[in-house]
This record gives sequence, structure tokens and C-alpha cells, in this order.
Amino acid sequence: MLCMLVGSVSLNTAAAMRQYSATADTSHWNVNKSKRLACELQHEVPYYGDAIFSVKASKNKDLNFNLDMVVRPESYQFAGVQSVPPAWRAGLPARDFATMKLLKKFDGELGNANAWEMLTELEKGNFPTFYYKDWQNSVDQVSVALSSVNFKQAYWAFLQCRDELLPYSFEDIAFTVMNYKSNSSELTKDSQKRLDMIGEYLKNDPEIAMIEISAYTDSYGGRETNLTLSKKRAKAIKDYMVALGVEEKRIDTEGFGEKRHIADNETVIGRGKNRRVVIQLARP
Repeated sequence: MLCMLVGSVSLNTAAAMRQYSATADTSHWNVNKSKRLACELQHEVPYYGDAIFSVKASKNKDLNFNLDMVVRPESYQFAGVQSVPPAWRAGLPARDFATMKLLKKFDGELGNANAWEMLTELEKGNFPTFYYKDWQNSVDQVSVALSSVNFKQAYWAFLQCRDELLPYSFEDIAFTVMNYKSNSSELTKDSQKRLDMIGEYLKNDPEIAMIEISAYTDSYGGRETNLTLSKKRAKAIKDYMVALGVEEKRIDTEGFGEKRHIADNETVIGRGKNRRVVIQLARP
């Protein structure tokens, strides 16, 4: 029944259809990037709002589409999404390929699969178009089209930006436990790789408000020696981050020595778990 409703909305263009779309002269696509953390491909729909494709640093780098409306919905309904050939390809049929929920007081959103399909339709020169019944005037229907004019160059820049994003997110490194070699301030190989990941992220995100570094040891070597060693480990991590450009005042360190063991010190595996440093990152 939903498909029938969408079809009736999209095909009934004779009566009271309000159409929003950029002309060939006003069709602009812009790429915005936040270093290696986020990319946006933005298109203004005159007198309506903005269409925004966005992706953030993460393992999968999934795509999200946001229809940022100046006047947001007043009720819950669906919008049909079609790929519409441009006027110079008259006679070719439009194709339904998605529906988008319109939630009260929220912008419209589509997930990864639909967002990619919209981009491929734009790349082919088609106009992804949204159709829905207006919530402010019961006799009106609305169509909102994304113009493919001037799209390809910006799209290529967006794809390059996406390719350069870090393959992990803030959430992936916000709480990290790393381990040390026995009686040493040298991290294990896996932990050094993890620290390098954190360092690369810190170079690209100036908005980290606070970094807490807490270091611990196993129970071998003497209590005072271990306390000194834990403080040395915490300071070494701090010095590494300061060298990357992180303000020293944003970094708190503490060495706990033999306190707060998380495993049995009678086994090699347990002692390896206790020789650790915990790094916590916080945003404003």
C-alpha cells in the first residue's frame, strides 16, 4: 500500500505541485572536510534547504544522507524517492528506488545503501527527487530534486576525501588499555600500534578536551620501584602526545604502581595484564 501511495504522490503532478530544484545556473556542489575525520558533499536546494551526504572516520566509512529542511515536518509520513531523468532526456521513465521517513520536527535521512544509490544516479546525470504531501496545506504536494549539474568534479573530490579518512573513530580509541614488557617502559608491539593510532587521531582532532593517563605495574620488583616505574610510563605517554601538539595542560597522568590489579600476579599472563596503561579521551 505504501508503494501505491508513493506512486500516487509522485505521478499526480497536475494539481498543486510545488517544485524545488536548483537551475543549471544555481546548481552548486561543495565539499567540506574536517582533516581526516569527516567529509561532506553539500548541495543547496534554493528556497528549501540543503542536501548533505556525509561520512565520518570509521572502519566501514558508511555514508549518510540528510535532507536539511528549513521548515521541518509537522507530522509523520513518508516521502517517495525517484531517479528522474533530466529535461534533455525527455521520454525516459523515472524510477522509484526508496522511501524516506519524515518525522515530526526532524530532517529527512537515508542510510548507507540508499545514499550510495542516490550518488550513482547523480553520476549518471539523473535527478534524485523526493515527493510527499505537504503537511501545511492538504491540497499541495511537494517535489524536491537534487540537480546533477556540476556534480561530478565535487563528487570525485568527496570520494578522495572519504578515502583519506582514518579507518577508526573517536569511539574506537576513547578508552584504550595498553600493556608493557616486563620491568620496562617499552610497550608491547600491539600496544605500540594502538598508541600510534591514538597519536594519529590526536593530530587530526583539536577538540579533545582532556586526556587521562593511568599507569599500573605487576607486583614484582618492589612497591616503591613499581610506583616510580608506573609514573615513568605515564609520563612517557604524555611526552609522546605533547610532541604531537597536544597542550600539556589537557593531559592528566597518574602512576598507581601495584594498586588495582585486574589479574592474578602468580601467572605470566596475569602479570602481563597488570602491566598496563589506561588512556581515556574526552570531548567537550
